Amino acid sequence: MTDGKGLNPAGPELAAMLPQGVLREVEPRHLEEPRGRYHGQAGLLAAPRNVEEVAAVVRACAEARVGIVPLGGGTGLVAGQVMPDGPAPLLLSLERMTAIRDIHADENVMLAEAGATLQAARDAAQGAGRLFPLSLASQGTATIGGVMSTNAGGVNALRYGTARALCLGIEAVMPDGRILHDLKRLRKDNTGYDLRDLLIGAEGTLGIITAASLRLVQPPAGIGVALMVVPDPGAALRLLAQAQARFGECVTAFELISGQGPRFLAETYPELRQPFETPPDWMVLIELGLPDGLDPDTALETLFGDGLEAGLVMDGLIAQSGQQAADFWRLREEIPEGNRRIGAISSHDISLPLSEVPRFITDAGAMLAAMGDMRINCFGHLGDGNLHYNVFPAQGRDRAEYDELRGSVQEAVHQMVVERGGSFSAEHGVGRLKVRDLERWGDPVRLAAMRGIKAALDPLGIMNPGAVLA
Repeated sequence: MTDGKGLNPAGPELAAMLPQGVLREVEPRHLEEPRGRYHGQAGLLAAPRNVEEVAAVVRACAEARVGIVPLGGGTGLVAGQVMPDGPAPLLLSLERMTAIRDIHADENVMLAEAGATLQAARDAAQGAGRLFPLSLASQGTATIGGVMSTNAGGVNALRYGTARALCLGIEAVMPDGRILHDLKRLRKDNTGYDLRDLLIGAEGTLGIITAASLRLVQPPAGIGVALMVVPDPGAALRLLAQAQARFGECVTAFELISGQGPRFLAETYPELRQPFETPPDWMVLIELGLPDGLDPDTALETLFGDGLEAGLVMDGLIAQSGQQAADFWRLREEIPEGNRRIGAISSHDISLPLSEVPRFITDAGAMLAAMGDMRINCFGHLGDGNLHYNVFPAQGRDRAEYDELRGSVQEAVHQMVVERGGSFSAEHGVGRLKVRDLERWGDPVRLAAMRGIKAALDPLGIMNPGAVLA
């Protein structure tokens, strides 16, 4: 018997229909998400070994009308991997599909299964003398299927684009259990609708990505990393323009860091080595990847001198070794951990037109100050306009004291973003956390088209129910 949404819970009847050996015990880690705001449920957990078994599992769920929640590395921050309400779903983990199927170094292409971690893919590319440039702080846990399903961005999107730009083809299981064989290695293929781009970023609501054909690049001959202190975000933006005018696409990363991030780390992670004794209010982390014949240190020194002369830079450090460069990056990558230890009232993954970024930071800060006593940690990928704008309790107070204010804070920040032509979901996706935001601020015609696509491909509504679309 089905519930009001037409789905059944996963139970013994479904278990009897699944391929032998795919069922696994559900563990607490399968029902959690990093921020701890949602707790999932599960009737069964299936971990197929290959695409044929994935197809068999999906066909069984379609026949039994059981919802499927796909699991990658579990690092998603919008609850796309947990289903707290409704009939208990089947959790579909691709953790046993971890193969790097092939590397075509001469073509700059890698074929990787969805359960392979991002770090494993990067290591395999390095072993072949190439670089897979998608880079996230969670890359030791995040999986290829997860980053494709969420169209993850990361710190190098400025130069290399998001996951979608780094994927040439996919293999996927559609909601009726048929296998989409589109694991192509082509740069050009104009043969109708691009189902690859449709499934990338769909968060498992239209099908299960089981493998991807990934674009590799030649690693830069020289890499330079620097931290430069800037007066404000507006100066940081002008410094970015100077860097791109001088070095073009060799600007690999350009990260904006507010002083609140290092201060949180000093409070919660005192053993972490910090580059400045007193964290400046604003700084940028810059990485250049240069071709042979150009010296990264000289390039960064030139940029620093130009910035100093223009009043855009106040101080700076150029990494003098690989270890120092790693230390600079570690500071940036540990900021989310410092945030987690403090405990946010509300976290926002937003993007804005570049020219709107400085004004938004000023206006949003003033707006939140009028709402209450809160601290703001603003950081992120300034080069592509993606900010992580997170709001925290005042010193000495607990986030539970702000529970009644949390919804108002999130709505006010997102409203301000949308009014400036931005997005309330830059790189983490919609999941279940932002479904109502999408309903409120999404373009009606776009939403209608999305619902039409969902109904056409997944008429039973079994694929990640409740994620992305209400």
